[in-house]
Amino acid sequence: MHRWSKLFIPTLREAPADAEVASHKFLVRAGYIRQLGAGIYSYLFLGQRAINRVIRIVRDEMDKIGEEFLLPTIQPADLWRESGRWTIMGDNMFRLKDRKGADLCLGMTHEEVMTDIARNELRSYKQLPQIWYQIQTKFRDEPRPKSGLLRVRQFIMKDSYSFDLDEAGLDRSYQLHDAAYRAIFTRSGLRFVVVEADSGAMGGSRSQEFMVYTDAGEDLIASCAACGYAANLEKAASRLSPVKEMEPTGDGMPELIPTPGQAAIVDVTRFFDIEASSDIKCVAYMAKVTERGDSKKEPAGVLSPVVAFLRGDHFVNETKLMGAVGATELRPMVAEELEHWMHGPAGYLGPVGLEPARNLHDGKVNVVLDCGLDHRKNLVCGANKLDYHYRNVTPGRDFSWTIVADIRNAAEGEGCPDCGMPLKVATAVEVGHIFKLGTRYTEKMGSRVLDANGKEVTPIMGCYGIGIERILTAAVEQNHDASGFWLPQSIAPFDVVVTITNVGDTTLKTAGEQAAAALEAAGFDVLLDDRDERAGVKFKDADLIGIPWRVTVGKKAAEGKVELVRRGAAAGPRDVPLGDLAAELRRASAEA
Repeated sequence: MHRWSKLFIPTLREAPADAEVASHKFLVRAGYIRQLGAGIYSYLFLGQRAINRVIRIVRDEMDKIGEEFLLPTIQPADLWRESGRWTIMGDNMFRLKDRKGADLCLGMTHEEVMTDIARNELRSYKQLPQIWYQIQTKFRDEPRPKSGLLRVRQFIMKDSYSFDLDEAGLDRSYQLHDAAYRAIFTRSGLRFVVVEADSGAMGGSRSQEFMVYTDAGEDLIASCAACGYAANLEKAASRLSPVKEMEPTGDGMPELIPTPGQAAIVDVTRFFDIEASSDIKCVAYMAKVTERGDSKKEPAGVLSPVVAFLRGDHFVNETKLMGAVGATELRPMVAEELEHWMHGPAGYLGPVGLEPARNLHDGKVNVVLDCGLDHRKNLVCGANKLDYHYRNVTPGRDFSWTIVADIRNAAEGEGCPDCGMPLKVATAVEVGHIFKLGTRYTEKMGSRVLDANGKEVTPIMGCYGIGIERILTAAVEQNHDASGFWLPQSIAPFDVVVTITNVGDTTLKTAGEQAAAALEAAGFDVLLDDRDERAGVKFKDADLIGIPWRVTVGKKAAEGKVELVRRGAAAGPRDVPLGDLAAELRRASAEA
């Protein structure tokens, strides 16, 4: 048993001035963490106990499907150059040089290191499949650290990597991780949802995120209560309601209309007396290319013009757009670039008269038409001329494009892509992410094995991550009130706190010691609050620090009874005979 009077638990009455979300406020106030620098935190006694409990659950489930490694945090740049990510990671990566001038980095993730081990050690299909994992500190030069442990520059991750002979093997490894993750988050007491996600800089053919809904989240999730569809907004699709097309004017062909000072969509719709859904919005970018075109090939990293056209009431999803054109970065065109590529000013841009690239990155403008404009007719758009717009514009007849793609954000109330019922959009925190990487890393880094026929083949990979601190913070976000928070028993630093209301009373002190000893003998992690403090102070601290159960040793101890309280539960305290306390807590814990 641990005695509060002997421990360092520096609780605070007030949260830091910069704390905006509940988990940041309460983890600091409860003495779990202290900030060392921007996005850099120390874990104190209670925080480290909770983190260790999370790790224990993660390790227990991962040991069922894989083998634990521990890899270097500091990594040579050459590995990242082989994979092509030394440049892609940009300023997010911490970089340094050794005394000989060699480039190094602090690991954000370990695909390259794991692939290096695989290419040096795996020779035959008989050695596959492999699932290797580690629980390791990662580093990211986060540009805007905030929200306590939710956006930091140093964090703990469980990352695992699978190597299989073929797609069928990858499917099995992926499903093993999916099942393990569901078990981990369930055992950690989280209410979570699994969503389709974008693979981003990791690459690969498929990925899923494990998300926890909370107002503190920075990810937006579109979900359908009717059928269970859920996807990160970067990936989410939706069904659009039918739109009534405008009647054409004149001969029905594009008509140039003076629109002095009507640059904003709201101005254009008012001027033409139309709905925003009948206006063509233009968003123009310069994109950093990662793929090569089929003609006039450009090296990776060259900036290409990318112009997106979508309905006036829709918004560009830049992640979808980057995926559609094979780019790693987008930035808005500046005035000179608009004049060069579009021959017009901002506010009056449109597709009529543009000569689109025949294929991506052939040196011309990459025109991307959102699916929401496909098969539409009689629309309004900018004329690429100051103070002028066109009306009666029909896609396909009056202008063409490079590709058609879903490049817009799905919105609240739009139809679910699976069943058509209205979507809900809400904020969430990512606690885990699994990817099918394919052969991106093994191919580039030269990992090969012999198959059953003696033919050399490239192993196929998966990558799977869990944010250890994210589990803790998500639990706090889901379980808090004005007084503090309560953690699921599986990850709380202690199962129960035994609070002696007056340690100066021999009867109460003796009963408290007996209660704590009985609970510890029954296998519970017990914190005995034996401090010489007022009962009110002890109750406030117990409510604050995240322990799910409290045993109050007060006046009824003379009758051989104590109070058992479940933190956060609607039911109040109940009297329990001291001799039955361990059995009662075991029963109540099983039902919680």
